[in-house]
Amino acid sequence: MLFESRLRAGIHDGSISVAYRRWKRPQVRVGGRYRVGSDRIRSMTEFDFIEVDAVDEILARDIDDADAQLAGYPSAAAARSDVGAQDAADVLYRLAFRKIDMPDPRAELASSVALSVGEIIDIDARLDRMDRSAKPGPWTREVLREIAHRPAVRAKDLESCSRWPDLATFKVQVRKLKNLGLTLSLPVGYRLSPRGAEYLARSSR
Repeated sequence: MLFESRLRAGIHDGSISVAYRRWKRPQVRVGGRYRVGSDRIRSMTEFDFIEVDAVDEILARDIDDADAQLAGYPSAAAARSDVGAQDAADVLYRLAFRKIDMPDPRAELASSVALSVGEIIDIDARLDRMDRSAKPGPWTREVLREIAHRPAVRAKDLESCSRWPDLATFKVQVRKLKNLGLTLSLPVGYRLSPRGAEYLARSSR
C-alpha cells in the first residue's frame, strides 16, 4: 500500500493509524494486510505491515483536526488539500489501520534455495508468460543473467535497460522478477537472490 515516505516513521511507531483516499470504490478491504516501506535490500526484513480495521465512506467536511493528525497532517485543511478534495461535499474513504508484525513473504521466498523440479517448471512458465506479454520480446532471462554478472550496477547502466522506453518502465519489469523471489534491490542496482541464483544454475532455459 502506497504512503508518502514522510509518513512511514509514524506508521512504524503507531502514531499514524488513519489514511484518506479519494477513490471511486474501496481499493482495500477490512482485514486486509498490506506492506508499507522501501524495496531496498537494507530494509528487506524491516518492512512494516498494516492490517486495515475499517473502511468508511465520508465527506471531506467530516475530517477534523484531531483525525487529520492521526493521518499525519497538521490540520483538516491540509488533509483535504493533500487528498485532492475540491469541495466539502466530496466523497472520500477513511481507512483505519494498525501496524502488525509479520514476515515479508518475498524475503522468505527469495532466501529459498531448495527448488524442486516442479518449482523450476513453474518459474519457467511464469517467465515465459512475462516474455510473451512484453513488447520488446523475451527479456526475463536476459535481465537475470545480466544482474548475475553485474550486481550493484545502476539500473540505467544495465544494457538490458535500453530495450525499454524509459528507466521507470524497466524498474517495473525488474520488480516483477523480485516478486517471484528472483532478485533483490540494493542501495544501487540489484543482485540475484539465493533463489534466483539457484534457478539460473538449474534451469535449462
